[in-house]
Amino acid sequence: MTVGHYLEEFHGLPVFHFQDTDSDTRVELPDAAAVAWRLSSPTYCEDDDEQWGAQFERFLKTVDVGRVRALVVGGWDEAYENSSADIVTALIAANNRLTSLEAVFLGDMAGEDCEISWIIQSDVTPLLAAYPALREFGVRGGSELAFPSIRHTGLERLVVETGGLGAEVVRGIVGSDLPALENLELWLGTDEYGGDSTADDLAPLLSGAAFPALRSLGLCNSVIQDAVAAAVAGAPVLARIERLDLSMGVLTDEGAAALLDGQPLTHLSHLDLSHHYLSEAMRERVLAALAPHGVAVDLDDAQEADDEGDGRVWRYVAVAE
Repeated sequence: MTVGHYLEEFHGLPVFHFQDTDSDTRVELPDAAAVAWRLSSPTYCEDDDEQWGAQFERFLKTVDVGRVRALVVGGWDEAYENSSADIVTALIAANNRLTSLEAVFLGDMAGEDCEISWIIQSDVTPLLAAYPALREFGVRGGSELAFPSIRHTGLERLVVETGGLGAEVVRGIVGSDLPALENLELWLGTDEYGGDSTADDLAPLLSGAAFPALRSLGLCNSVIQDAVAAAVAGAPVLARIERLDLSMGVLTDEGAAALLDGQPLTHLSHLDLSHHYLSEAMRERVLAALAPHGVAVDLDDAQEADDEGDGRVWRYVAVAE
């Protein structure tokens, strides 16, 4: 989970903050292909702040952009009111210059910049279409995010981090034709922040019909984590998954039992259930079933439900607002 701080590494490269390289600091620029370049402007811009568009123009003039492999977009002016559409348009317009671009992350903001569910996104699929050689794409923020089904033959990793991921977006992603996709991570979130999808919306993914190269699957941060776990337990796709991530949600003993009582999990190399609501007995059952088979199981960050009285309890996802 990275929402508490800025990305330090992306696409296997250290992140370099381009905004720190104005003429006064005289910072020596790294090799264009050796880092992931982070461009960001304050989300609460003052008159003398360099806005994102101006910084991007300076970047295009300063760096050997034909060799740039990875870009990280941080904040932009009033990201809680202005969508990422202008950022997407600017990146598309530069596709004839960013000819080696393999990876983009859109919205690398921490809470002090803009809460995750306040980040206003846009339709990001034109950006993917403009870069057919893109191998990795990540986006943070679900408000106004759109992802109609697309075909992209190069994308290997897709990460969508939200406090609430809309059902239409989920259906667009799992209905896409991404034959090279090996790693998919979706933060489904809570209905309080627009996460209105159900396990049924994941059907094309779980059936195994989508994404034939998929080996790592994350369905995370979900208020319906028990239902997701039960759906995964009976899903044909599970047989070819090597890393399964069901972390950050409200997984209880019910969901964990469904997972253990479903298809065998002993072929997994890693199972991440961190930030969970499992009893000690269930944690022991999970470890006893999987650890002897060499499965690395993450059961960190055990949570306790809040008692609201009258038999009601409150459980929360790791990242919402």
